[in-house]
Amino acid sequence: MSTPTTGLRVCRGIGEFRAALADRLGAAPEPASLGLVPTMGALHEGHGHLVRLARQENTVVAVSVFVNPLQFGPDEDLDRYPRTLAADVELLARCGADLVFAPPVEEMYPDGEPLVRVTAGRLGSVLDGASRPGHFDGALTVVNKLLNITAPPTPSAFRAYFGEKDAQQLLLVRRMVADFDLPVTVRGVPIVRDDDGLALSSRNRYLDTAQRRAALVLPRTLRALAAGELDLDAARERVDAEDGVRLDYLVVVDPRTLVPVEPAAGALALVAARVGGTRLIDNLVL
Repeated sequence: MSTPTTGLRVCRGIGEFRAALADRLGAAPEPASLGLVPTMGALHEGHGHLVRLARQENTVVAVSVFVNPLQFGPDEDLDRYPRTLAADVELLARCGADLVFAPPVEEMYPDGEPLVRVTAGRLGSVLDGASRPGHFDGALTVVNKLLNITAPPTPSAFRAYFGEKDAQQLLLVRRMVADFDLPVTVRGVPIVRDDDGLALSSRNRYLDTAQRRAALVLPRTLRALAAGELDLDAARERVDAEDGVRLDYLVVVDPRTLVPVEPAAGALALVAARVGGTRLIDNLVL
């Protein structure tokens, strides 16, 4: 719709961010619309794709960069997770973002971990939720908070953009928005893949050359499953047989409920595996 006219602004505080949103929306041509891209930083071309789409569809584009401690378990990579704000801001400027909201933890959770959280329910207790207990409660809590912080102060269209690689998270965000009647449209954006087929992920930078080559078993197996070249058991065996790869799950589900179904057109194949010490996820609609 529009391109930024006053440069990219980085906001660290909630009040500062809300004021900047009001200023940008007030200066935008009518009808104004706001696109939000929530991220944890360590941005790559997949995030860039989300931001460029938001730029096409909205008069103002905001991106949050916040490594949310609530969605990391005690043995996960919170301390190790890359924080690259300067490089992230450079990428976002090239992609046409107007505002970056990059709060410290103390700004988002001034009293420590929140006593009241969003609960992901049954949909959050399976697959990644079973492997990472509490992960989706933490993710939904921060997304809910970000949506409330960002909601336009004037009657404007409001869209939030999420990549389809995190298919379970996207489904949960959509359910939260619908169940809580939040005034935002959730836009799912297809997976962006590297030339070798690996789904883009901030955690790919942890992989060495041999591990990256081994990780390619994930998209290859999903494609073979979709083409009917493998049944589900054979697909699991293929991933498990790859040196350095440890399968967490490979399932075919109804994309609306995550209930396991027989492989068929329209079903969703989901895979999660550890490659070395790095946990990767991927999915493909059959």
